[in-house]
Amino acid sequence: MIGIKDLARHLDISIGTVSRALNGRPDVNPATRARVLQAAEELGYVPNQSGRSLKAGATNTVGFMVMTSQGGTTGASSFFMEVAAGIQEVLREEGMDLVILPCSRDEEPAAYLQRMVARRIVDGMIITATTRGDPRVGLLSRLRIPFVTLGRSGPADSHAHVDLDFAHAARDSVARLVAAGHRRIAAFLPEGEANLAYVYHDAYRAALERAGIGYDPALVLRVPREAEGALTALARWKDMPDRPRAAVMTDSLWAIGFYHGLREAGLEPGRDLALIGFLESRQTRFLTPPLSCYRFEHAEIGRALARRLVAGIPRKDAGEAAAGPVLFQGSFVEGGSSAVG
Repeated sequence: MIGIKDLARHLDISIGTVSRALNGRPDVNPATRARVLQAAEELGYVPNQSGRSLKAGATNTVGFMVMTSQGGTTGASSFFMEVAAGIQEVLREEGMDLVILPCSRDEEPAAYLQRMVARRIVDGMIITATTRGDPRVGLLSRLRIPFVTLGRSGPADSHAHVDLDFAHAARDSVARLVAAGHRRIAAFLPEGEANLAYVYHDAYRAALERAGIGYDPALVLRVPREAEGALTALARWKDMPDRPRAAVMTDSLWAIGFYHGLREAGLEPGRDLALIGFLESRQTRFLTPPLSCYRFEHAEIGRALARRLVAGIPRKDAGEAAAGPVLFQGSFVEGGSSAVG
């Protein structure tokens, strides 16, 4: 790769003269400019984009921070890749690029983010897997870096965000199971401080009370964020003396582990346990019976994220972009997993 120093050495002229010639400065002799441009083309000169970006104060690049796990992202990767496709669609229209920044779940997300923004490689950030009072929100706000979150970090977020309607899914799932005759409904929620767990839990509890069913904290089982973690919660469910025959969950990937564990115990989803998941994925479509869950337009979620981020990035050539929060409500997909009466 030929850089500006190599080009100057080849032509035996100063780096400053080469730079001014490449940037069309009027103080360069036309013959010298022509000579520089010809040599740049012949030698395959590639400009140092990071250096140019620092001088211009912009990189025309957006970062998309996603959380990974030691065992891989499993089915969640397909969701984020489809969301990323929607983000990229909008950015391409704005002449911008997307870089995916994977943060291991073994690393502190705020520390990882601080390291990334210190390198000044992006003009704005999209962050995922938000927690209650997420420190990344405060960090980006203090640094005045434009950002948008996929998910909220509290009940009264003032920053730009896009979220899936976990509260609607919890209320709707409970109502469907109650209508089918269930009075004891378990809820499988993620461990840790994920904000979606707070939102889902509160709506689940309110839905039970609305149906005249008392809230039982023993029926709320916390699950590790990997699909294999569902086996631990499933074992706890099977050990209950009066185990519920219905359950709702925030992560449909857990259903893969549930189906496997149930069948090992001689039980069948949709027969011995009515199960409603949250997000439909490529994996859940091929379960037998299909998982009852909610369908979202993943690419549209990405487009909404990009529009809200671009709206907050000061750019002279930016097109019109929507601002403010948005909440996506999924449509229920009936599957055989919730057929138990």
